[in-house]
Amino acid sequence: MTIIDILLIGIGLSMDAFAVSICKGLMMRRLVYKNVLIVAFYFGLFQMIMPLFGYYGGLYLSSIITKINYLVSFILLSIIGINMIREGIVDNDINSSSRISYKEMIPLAFATSIDALTVGVTCAFLDVNIICSSMIIGGVTFILSFIGVIVGYFFGIKFHKISLIFGGITLISIGFKIILEQLL
Repeated sequence: MTIIDILLIGIGLSMDAFAVSICKGLMMRRLVYKNVLIVAFYFGLFQMIMPLFGYYGGLYLSSIITKINYLVSFILLSIIGINMIREGIVDNDINSSSRISYKEMIPLAFATSIDALTVGVTCAFLDVNIICSSMIIGGVTFILSFIGVIVGYFFGIKFHKISLIFGGITLISIGFKIILEQLL
């Protein structure tokens, strides 16, 4: 695999994280770059680690996780999506949505990076430098997630309530897409 191939894989793998990052940006009332970096860090880190697990865990670990990954992703994304819709409907001035919690970020990062596990297994069969590949995938995801949060924030400033509802619907839709891909 060439570096271009790995970059393209990184872009493809990061699309779910990018979409969720936009949703995180929509929820922010203030743009705090520390929070933007935290979101990008979580998504980039998980996208970097999961191929390593797939590569070193091999087919056994991958087959166990991939049997239920679509359900885990669907449930986590739906819960967070429903919460966003609720925040968009309920009229409150609580600035809690600007805070970034590891309790929220870990499930989000895990849900958006499960597909990277399979890429790691594939890399084991293709004799790819998994350390370099994982770092590229994580770096691409970090950059796109950083951009996603900022884009979401600037869109959310103007249309905060409707953006939360739309963002929640988007997360739930991503969850349904994952379920449909598994079933079809």
